[in-house]
Amino acid sequence: MKQEIKVPAVGESITEATIGSWTKKSGDFVKRNEVLMLLETDKASVEVVAENDGVLTINPGCEAGAVVQIGATVATLDTDAKPAAGAAAPAAEAPKAAAPAQAAAPAAASGKDASAHLSPAVNRIVNEKGLDPSAIQGTGKDGRLTKGDVLDAQPAAKAAAPAPAAKAAPATVTPVASGPSKQGDKKLVPMTTIRKRISEKLKEAQNTAALLTTFNEVDMGKVMELRSKYKDKFKEKYGVNLGFNGFFVKAVVEALKDFPAVNAWINGTDIEYHNYYNIGIAVSTEKGLMVPNVKDADTLSLAGIELAIRDLAAKGRDGKITPNDLGGGTFSITNGGVFGSLLSTPILNFPQSAILGLHKIQDRPMAINGKVEIRPMMYLALTYDHRIIDGKEAVSFLVKIKELVEDPERLLLEV
Repeated sequence: MKQEIKVPAVGESITEATIGSWTKKSGDFVKRNEVLMLLETDKASVEVVAENDGVLTINPGCEAGAVVQIGATVATLDTDAKPAAGAAAPAAEAPKAAAPAQAAAPAAASGKDASAHLSPAVNRIVNEKGLDPSAIQGTGKDGRLTKGDVLDAQPAAKAAAPAPAAKAAPATVTPVASGPSKQGDKKLVPMTTIRKRISEKLKEAQNTAALLTTFNEVDMGKVMELRSKYKDKFKEKYGVNLGFNGFFVKAVVEALKDFPAVNAWINGTDIEYHNYYNIGIAVSTEKGLMVPNVKDADTLSLAGIELAIRDLAAKGRDGKITPNDLGGGTFSITNGGVFGSLLSTPILNFPQSAILGLHKIQDRPMAINGKVEIRPMMYLALTYDHRIIDGKEAVSFLVKIKELVEDPERLLLEV
């Protein structure tokens, strides 16, 4: 029986998707629940799995990179077909082979065959770095390339470059070109659907909202002391690390209660206020920046918030963030400090009206009670839509967050 494989519905507003990659090729026998392909939409990546065992046939025009409509048939699965006789024999006999060269055979397959079995993450790295998968020895199952294989291959390519030889040359030698000029050496890589959507949303925010950023700084000393004192017991009890984001999410929720306009946005000629608190946490993924939401953050304990953030970060790393994770946010937090940023001006996650930027914690001399002390300080940045939020509200909102974070006992007691 021929079973159609269709592009699944992945959100109410999504009408098309891009086939990011196929993990199987035409003629492969696949088992039920095996991943067949990765779809990229303007909101998230979605895995499509086989509903039954069978032999796969990919329809013409549905190769990786093709844009397809929701509901379109992209392949068929022959559920009556059986695996080819002896198909698994080479893999079973591989360990018995005496020659090491034979064990490396899967990695030495043709470029076309090697790339056909690449995972989405490995395929992306291969394309971005311009690597030849057939020249890399795989350490995965059946000799397949792993992410570590292709990452490790890059330094080797650099080591073969002529630059080190030039450094070793005597100082008295007149500098000459070490090889042919690379002027004009470039490649064009199509933007992914997600990257296009990120670009559109950021530009929409700049073109639509009246953006303004206000700054403040927060002394992280007490939070750091509290975290240092209880982090081991916290991890033991809840199974998650006690970070800084949880404190800021709780502080943001309390501040939003006092300043509801910051939790609202403009809808046509109306202001749409929200009586719930879905706090977006910016996550850097291989596909680009995504902002999944901690839903109903006001109902969660500090441990509940940290667990939610951990789960969202894991889904981002694994490419499993869903449209439901990304939808419904009312306010966002982005933490450039994890990459070393000392100060920045974040852009709204439109149509939201404000976003809080966290930064690197750095020791600085501060005047305290007439004396200079070295304190662990963090700059805070609040970018907001001046059409709906006045300057006084924005500044007062940020001061509220500062006060709560600098007094974590008050924050946790909600007083």
